[in-house]
Amino acid sequence: MARRTKRASRSRSGTYAAPIASPAYITRQIPFYEFLNEENLVKLEDQADWIIEEIGLEFREDPKALEIWKSAGADVDGTRVRAPKGMIRELCQTAPQKFTQHSRNPARNVEIGGTSQVFAPVYGPPFVRDLEKGRRYGTIEDFKKLVQLSYMLPSLHHSGFVTCEPCDIPVSKRHFDMVYAHMKWSDKPHLGAITEMSRAQDSVDMARILHGADFMEKNCVIMGNVNTNSPLVVDRVVTESIRVYSAANQGMIVAPFILGGAMGPVTTAASIAQAFAEAMMCCAFTQLVRPGAPFILGNFLSSMSLKSGAPTFGTPEPVMSNLIIGQLARRLGVPLRCGGSLTASKIADAQAAAESADSMLSTVMGGANFVLHAAGWLEGGLCTGYEKLIIDADRLGAYQVMLGGMPIDDNNLGKTAYDDVPPGGHFLGSAHTMTNYETAYYDAVMSDSESFEQWEEKGSRDTERRAFERWNQMLEAYEPPPLDDDTDGALLDYIARRKSEIEDRWY
Repeated sequence: MARRTKRASRSRSGTYAAPIASPAYITRQIPFYEFLNEENLVKLEDQADWIIEEIGLEFREDPKALEIWKSAGADVDGTRVRAPKGMIRELCQTAPQKFTQHSRNPARNVEIGGTSQVFAPVYGPPFVRDLEKGRRYGTIEDFKKLVQLSYMLPSLHHSGFVTCEPCDIPVSKRHFDMVYAHMKWSDKPHLGAITEMSRAQDSVDMARILHGADFMEKNCVIMGNVNTNSPLVVDRVVTESIRVYSAANQGMIVAPFILGGAMGPVTTAASIAQAFAEAMMCCAFTQLVRPGAPFILGNFLSSMSLKSGAPTFGTPEPVMSNLIIGQLARRLGVPLRCGGSLTASKIADAQAAAESADSMLSTVMGGANFVLHAAGWLEGGLCTGYEKLIIDADRLGAYQVMLGGMPIDDNNLGKTAYDDVPPGGHFLGSAHTMTNYETAYYDAVMSDSESFEQWEEKGSRDTERRAFERWNQMLEAYEPPPLDDDTDGALLDYIARRKSEIEDRWY
């Protein structure tokens, strides 16, 4: 349960100090924000059902997926799949409303669904950026550092997966090093590879080594995250990943990625209905593969500049979509994934702060259970910012406090505070203040609240510079979580064997 614990201590010298214990995930104590009324929610649901029944979705490049749909009684015409009224919603009913993803450290297990919220870092950028080296292609060394930083940041509950692409390793083999990095340098839960069926299978096989086959058969320990190929196309990357992860009783996240006016209609309501239809069809497919397999319904709906075609973030339309898709997912009875601290800015500047805050607030208030891209996103998702990761994570701690709600009890009402403070006095030294001062307010580590003179004496550093210093201090202080030597050896043996069977490919 989220509580007002300080997320990190700040030493007098400004150097990094280890964070105080924080919950493994957030248990929401405030209401969900209900954006639409019942009548309009039903209209969106009817539109999604109409798309499924009348328009249908293309399931391409995977004949096995078409066979599964035919056997279930869907209308399969070539690669177009339509489903009769009620079929998809009925199939979705076997997906769990909430489930636990287990980590190798049980204290890090996260609950996904219901009133739980889990924050994970940025996913997918080929580039990284920091103040010292600027923008560049990511490397395996960058990847390792980002995994370590995500492990050390208490407001990130999940390690994600592609915190950057390690572009110095062949595409055909890099997934081994990436999965291993999450398993070795962090003990938080993580995702696995999805780009080819064999890579998904390698991820699941490595998870079996780490967690044990018997435990994994009954518990979710790894998940795959995929996007539909909007509009209305589900390609083999999605269906083959589902056939690997869901068949193994592991989690699947499917998020339609729609830029309104391009991959969906230009009107936001139509794009929301399309995204919901695509995600529901994929949820149903996971349940055809294995009833009861964990599923997270995703939403990544963004506006775009109709002048240039560039994606835009933090605008009112995607903000509304996050709130509305939360209502639809809860009505369907499945966990929800949304994006987090999104921005089109190239650096961690005022634009990045404003767009990220608007995007993240709607995600939080809309009730997303799993938040990918919660920290580190720059340049429309093309770049991971080291400094942005640190700044975003600091703000996530503030959201965690807000989601924990405001307790109303005798202590919080502060009746005893008036015992030793007369009218016109002050509360700075009162017993009530001294009892509560360490936990009364969130300590925003990356914010500077000192006087101008104090700030100037310390070098007039802006937030980005302070974040640069902080992540470097964190890496100097990093200590890896223990991993059993036999398990580590078995993982390395598996990787060596599988790499010897695969040619180097850079595409």
